[in-house]
Amino acid sequence: MGYPVMFQIEDIYYPALAAVGVPVNLVAIVILSRGKCGLSKCISRYLVGMAVADLLVVITDPILTRVGKIYFPDSFVFITPVCRPIMFLGYAATVVSVWLTVAFTFDRFVAICCENLKTKYCTEKMAAVVIGTVSVLGCLESVPWYFIYEPYLIIDNVPRHCIFKLNFRTSPVWAGFELFHLILTPCVPFFLILLLNVMTVRRILVASQVRRGLRGRSNGENHKDPEMENRKKSIILLFSISGSFILLWVTQVVNNIYRRISDTRYYNSYTDPRFITQATSGMLQLLSSCTNTCIYVLTQAKFREELKNAVKYPLNLIVKLVKS
Repeated sequence: MGYPVMFQIEDIYYPALAAVGVPVNLVAIVILSRGKCGLSKCISRYLVGMAVADLLVVITDPILTRVGKIYFPDSFVFITPVCRPIMFLGYAATVVSVWLTVAFTFDRFVAICCENLKTKYCTEKMAAVVIGTVSVLGCLESVPWYFIYEPYLIIDNVPRHCIFKLNFRTSPVWAGFELFHLILTPCVPFFLILLLNVMTVRRILVASQVRRGLRGRSNGENHKDPEMENRKKSIILLFSISGSFILLWVTQVVNNIYRRISDTRYYNSYTDPRFITQATSGMLQLLSSCTNTCIYVLTQAKFREELKNAVKYPLNLIVKLVKS
C-alpha cells in the first residue's frame, strides 16, 4: 500500500496554509491597530483580538504540530515537555478565536438590535473587557488538555512525542470533559452565531421597511438614508466574517455530532470516508484562521488603501535609497 492520498494532500496543504496564515494575520494586526480603516474602536478591538488568536492557532497547529511532524519529526518541538504546552496552546487559541467571533457577532447584534444597550455595551472599554475575559476563560477551559498527553516513546531517557493517555478513551471523567469541550467549541458557538445572524437580519429587514416608509412619505423614495448607509459597512463585515465561520466549521460540527452518536473511534483504512471527512473538516477549520484578512480586503475600502500604502512604503524607501 502506497502513501495515502489524504496524507499527500496534507503534506502540501498545511505548509501552504502556514505560509499564508502568518503574514495575513500579522498584516491584519498591524493595519487594524493603526485605527485608520474607518471602523469604530470597538470593532477594531474585536478584529485585532481575533487576528491575534488566529495567528496563535496557525503557529501552534499547522506550523509547530503538523508541518513539524511532516518535515521535522526529530525536532526538539516533539520532546514531550515541549509538545504538551504546544498542544494546550493550540486548544486554547482555537477556543479563544471561536468565542471572540461569537463576541463580535453579539456586539454587532446589540449595536443593531438593542438601541438602549448599545451606548453602554458597544464601547472600546467593554470590548477590551470581553476580549480579556474570553481569553482567560478559554485558557482555563483548555488546561486539562495539558494533562491528557503522555510520551509516545523514550529515546536515551528523553520522552518524545505526545499521545493520549491509555485511560483517555476509557475514563468517564475524560469522556465527560471531551464531550463538554466539543459542545463548548464549536457546537454552541456555531448555533449561537447562526441564531444571532438570523435575529440581526430580521431586525434589519423590519427597520429598513419602516425607515423606507417614513422617508418615502417625507422626502421621496429616491433619497438615500444616511444612517442605513453608515450601518452598511459593519453589517457587510459582520455577515462576511460570520458566514465564513459557519461555512468552514459546519463540516467539523456535523462530523463531531456524528462521531458522538455513532461512537466512532477508529477507522478501517485511510480511504474510509469517515477518516477523509475527519481530515477534511480539520483542514477547513484551520483555513478559517486565515480568511478574515481576505474578507477585510474585499469588504473594506480603507483597509485596502492601508494595505496598498503598507506595500508601497518599502518600495518607495528602496527607490529613495537607490536615487540617493
